[in-house]
Amino acid sequence: MAGAASALFLLDIKGRVLIWRDYRGDVSAAQAERFFTKFIEKESDQQSQDPVVYDNGVSYMFIQHNNIYLMIASRQNCNAASLVLFLHRVVDVFKHYFEVLEEESLRDNFVVVYELLDEIMDFGFPQFTEAKILSEFIKTDAYRMEATQRPPMAVTNAVSWRSEGIRYKKNEVFLDVVESVNILVNSNGQIIRSDVVGALKMRTYLSGMPECKLGLNDRVLLEAQGRTTKGKAIDLDDIKFHQCVRLARFENDRTISFIPPDGAFDLMTYRLSTQVKPLIWVEAQVEKHSRSRIEFTVKARSQYKERSTATNVEIDLPVPADATNPNVRTSMGSAAYAPERDALVWKIKSFPGNKEYMLRAEFSLPSIVAEDAVPERKAPIRVKFEIPYFTVSGIQVRYLKIIEKSGYQSLPWVRYITMAGEYELRLI
Repeated sequence: MAGAASALFLLDIKGRVLIWRDYRGDVSAAQAERFFTKFIEKESDQQSQDPVVYDNGVSYMFIQHNNIYLMIASRQNCNAASLVLFLHRVVDVFKHYFEVLEEESLRDNFVVVYELLDEIMDFGFPQFTEAKILSEFIKTDAYRMEATQRPPMAVTNAVSWRSEGIRYKKNEVFLDVVESVNILVNSNGQIIRSDVVGALKMRTYLSGMPECKLGLNDRVLLEAQGRTTKGKAIDLDDIKFHQCVRLARFENDRTISFIPPDGAFDLMTYRLSTQVKPLIWVEAQVEKHSRSRIEFTVKARSQYKERSTATNVEIDLPVPADATNPNVRTSMGSAAYAPERDALVWKIKSFPGNKEYMLRAEFSLPSIVAEDAVPERKAPIRVKFEIPYFTVSGIQVRYLKIIEKSGYQSLPWVRYITMAGEYELRLI
C-alpha cells in the first residue's frame, strides 16, 4: 500500500480526543482539533460528504460509529480507500471485544484498546485485523492470561486469518449463494435501475489447514478450457474476494483456491449489471371518491418459472397519513394496516411462479383538504421476498474440493437463494 498512516485517533462526538496512537512521529494531538474544525465546515456543505479532509499537508480519513469518530491522519500520499476500509475493520475488532463500540466502552477498556492499536498497525501500515486471531493473544480478562504468552502461529506465518491445530469430529462446509435484486420502477412502469448483487457466504468447520478449490460456471474460465458454454456461462462484474483467495492464481487461470478462515465469512461478492426482469410485478390503481374515501386495487404477479416459489412475500402499499377504517379483501395471504408506517402490508407466505393475486382495500379520509393544496409526496411500493433454490444470474457451483494432508473426508453443502434488495415501484 503506497503511503502510510501517521496516527490513529478515536474522538468523541464533540471532537475531543479519547485515545490516539502516534505511529510515525510526524503529527501531533493538535491535528484532531484541526480535523474537527474542517469537518464542521464540510458538514455544512451538503455537496461534500466524502470521508476525506485535507488541510495544510495532512490528509484525514474518518468514519463515524455510534457516538465516536475513528480518524487516521497522514502526511503521505496514501491510499485513502484502503485506510477507510481499515477503519471499518478496526470497528469490527472493537465490537468483537466490547460487543458495543461507543465512548463508554472505550473509556472502560483503555489498556486493551492500546494493546490492539499496537498490533493492528505497525509504523503506519495495517497488520492484523482478524478479531479471532487477535483474541488468542490479547485477552480482555486478566484471569485468562497465561504465564508465558506466545503469539499464535497465525501472526507469524503467511495465513494470518487461520490458526493451526483446529480439530472437528465432523468436517463440513456450508456455501450459500445469496443474490439481492435491486430494482427501481418509475410511475410509467419503466425500469430506471436494475442490478443484482451476489455473495458467496461460507461457514467452514474443517480440521487442520485445508486447501479449498471452487469452480463456477464463469464464461472466461470455460472458454479458456475450450469448453462450449451453451448459454449456461455467466459474466460477473466487480468481483471482490476475501483476503484468503489467491488472487495471482485467479488472474492466471480463473481458479478460486484458498485456505479458509474458521467459521463464517464472505468468500466473494459480485455484481450483475444486465437488465433484470422484475421477479414480482405489482400494479396498483387508486380511486378517490368525493374526497372522503379512497380505494386501492392491487395486482401482484410472479414472473419466474412455475417450479420456483417465493416465500415470505411482503408488499408495502403506501396510503394517506390520515386514512382510517380499512376494509381489505385479498385472493391470497393476509393484509394489515400499519398506521405507524402509513402503509398497508400484504403478506403472502408462498407465491408460486406464473401466478397472479389481487387485493382490494378501501379507506376513509376524515381530513378536509383545500382544493389548491399541494399533493403530498407519495412513497413507493416496496416488495420483500425470498426465492430458495434459484438465482437470477444463473451462477452455479460446479465443484467444491477440499484437500487436507491428513486425507479426511468432508461434506460440502451448497444452497442458492434470491431475495429482494432495494425493490421499489413508484406506481401510485
